[in-house]
Amino acid sequence: MMIIGISRHKPSFHLLGAVFSLSFPSSKWVSSSSSQPHLDHHAHLQFFLDNEKNTKKQKPNYEFSLVSAFKSCSAYSCITQGQQLHSLVLKSGLESNIFILNSLITFYVKCGLVSNAKKIFDSCTRLDAVSYNIMLCGYVKFGFLNEASELFDKMTERNCVSYTTMIMGLVQKGFQSEAICVFRDMRYFGVGPNEVTMVNVISAYLHCGGINVDKMLHGSVLKIGLIDFVHVSTNLLHLYCLSGCLKDASILFNEMPEKNVVSWNVMLNGYTKAGLVDLGKEVFEQIVDKDVVSWGTIIDGYLQAARLNDAVKIYSKMLYTGLHPNDVMILDFLSTCEQVMSNFEGRQFHGVAVKMGFDLLDFIQATIIHFYSACGEVDLACLQFEVGNKDHVASWNALIAGFVRNRKIDQARHLFDQMPARDVFSWSSMISGYSQSEQPDLALELFHEMLAGGVKPSEITMLSVVSSIASLGTLKEGRWAHDYICKNSIPLNDNLSAALIDMYAKCASVNDALEVFNQIREKAVDVSPWNAIICGLAMHGHGHLSLNIFSDLLRQNIKPNSITFIGVLSACCHAGLVEAGEQLFQSMTKLYNVKPNLKHYGCMVDLFGRAGRLREAEELIRSMPMEADIIIWGTLLAACRTHGNTEIGEKAAENLARVEPSHGPSRVLLSNIYADAGKWDDAFLIRQAMRSQGLTESTAYSGVVC
Repeated sequence: MMIIGISRHKPSFHLLGAVFSLSFPSSKWVSSSSSQPHLDHHAHLQFFLDNEKNTKKQKPNYEFSLVSAFKSCSAYSCITQGQQLHSLVLKSGLESNIFILNSLITFYVKCGLVSNAKKIFDSCTRLDAVSYNIMLCGYVKFGFLNEASELFDKMTERNCVSYTTMIMGLVQKGFQSEAICVFRDMRYFGVGPNEVTMVNVISAYLHCGGINVDKMLHGSVLKIGLIDFVHVSTNLLHLYCLSGCLKDASILFNEMPEKNVVSWNVMLNGYTKAGLVDLGKEVFEQIVDKDVVSWGTIIDGYLQAARLNDAVKIYSKMLYTGLHPNDVMILDFLSTCEQVMSNFEGRQFHGVAVKMGFDLLDFIQATIIHFYSACGEVDLACLQFEVGNKDHVASWNALIAGFVRNRKIDQARHLFDQMPARDVFSWSSMISGYSQSEQPDLALELFHEMLAGGVKPSEITMLSVVSSIASLGTLKEGRWAHDYICKNSIPLNDNLSAALIDMYAKCASVNDALEVFNQIREKAVDVSPWNAIICGLAMHGHGHLSLNIFSDLLRQNIKPNSITFIGVLSACCHAGLVEAGEQLFQSMTKLYNVKPNLKHYGCMVDLFGRAGRLREAEELIRSMPMEADIIIWGTLLAACRTHGNTEIGEKAAENLARVEPSHGPSRVLLSNIYADAGKWDDAFLIRQAMRSQGLTESTAYSGVVC
């Protein structure tokens, strides 16, 4: 085989020079410091052939030189020169030398010529564990995971390198569960992992949501003696934080002999994601070399906690260090300004976005529109839409949602009709707008138009659809919608489940409501489905069953909220359970930290009123921390009529007239109270006053629920 001439490249000159000079010190190969070395390759080959009988004596030195040269060719990616060395190996008959062979395979792998490496690997009859590991590493490095798996399965001798390489390849490609299985096999066969193994294994558990394995892995790391490796302990720290075990994470963090900025950031992120932003701030202050991740994490923590002022202060300090925000940080600031409706700060960050060119990004533009809409600045939202890029459907959706939010449903529909293209969010926003504006017929009409257009609804769409059906009380339509959700595999999240339960309850189908609830009760993580069934049962007079389900709720790891207590207090009203209602009302603040509002007080007034305990009802109203409205005074007045209490009824009527002077029904009730008590003159005076003020009774009507 003829050797191709070597290009005039300094690294190649030194590489081949090292081989020839170390192997044959007396050869005619002369190195030169000039940029154009003079190489007599044929002379060298002739020397090699002439001295072939002496190769046994020179072999150790020659072998070392070739291995070193291949290593250098790999480091400098000198493919041509490496191929020349390959030719030399073949010419010299050294392809059976396992050390040179492995160096040759390594050279091709590191230069990305995996197919060349595979040809050599497949053609060799003499291979060792190192050969397999080199080839395995090559497959993994360049993403040939199927080939890597096949080779791994064929290996009769697997060591730590083999397992670690395979685990690393699986983790990098997102096959976390498979990587964990390989690790378990590794431990089963008694192969000890190293720090690289554990970093990748912990990473696999991280992406799999490794709950309840953090302490097991921690124990393994301690037993193996790898806890002092900062990358291992940092990944373990991340796993603790992900599992919500912040106490264990804090202990590990404090015991770490070495911490890098990633370790600090992981601990900081753990606290902020858990809402413990003040503890996160303590960690942040201790970081010596804060990077952009450190600043971004603490700022995001404050923003997630809606502590905008604190976030702005940290942001100002970050700017002082010379760091600048990225698009994600500006997006988070604008989103928080939208949530807390902070007009001034939002405009400032809008200016920052314009200055840095972020406003050209579609998601930033949409967020700016959302911000102005949330602050009631619909004109500015429209202006942003007009000056922005109209090719982004997200901007159209943002403005439609803004119109809906500000009860400008006609403008929303006009914009919706102008859209060049619509996605599921466009349809959902418009359907939700009609549902919220008490136009359920139009919401359902648009929904069927959406289906006819071939757009598949999401769970958000169906939430509005089911709510609209609940408003109409059409059970047949409700069952069709429920069936559509099931047949089209639309995710039945807690909110949609609650909407279905509420819909069936409002359509007077309590059994269907219970059936839906029983199907999802074990999977529910939010209180909303529980609230729906508790309130639905209470509404239909099933007070005891409603309270039984409330008792089941308390045994779950779900905290009741204000709506829950409206439901159970209403249930107590319908069941006449005054003492139980009193206990529940007192437990709201004491046990569950739920502050009573007007509706809760209204339920208690109704509860006392139905039981004839009008004096207690009046005292409760007087003790309220807020002003009683017409509903509460009206409830007390109605109870006074039921129980014939003229004294308290007069007081209730006076207060009701003070709150709402033109409220006719209250005058009628008071007149009836006087009539029931035989005070006909007082009743006549009330009726006469009503006529003089132009007050009339509302006309009653009836309806049929399908």
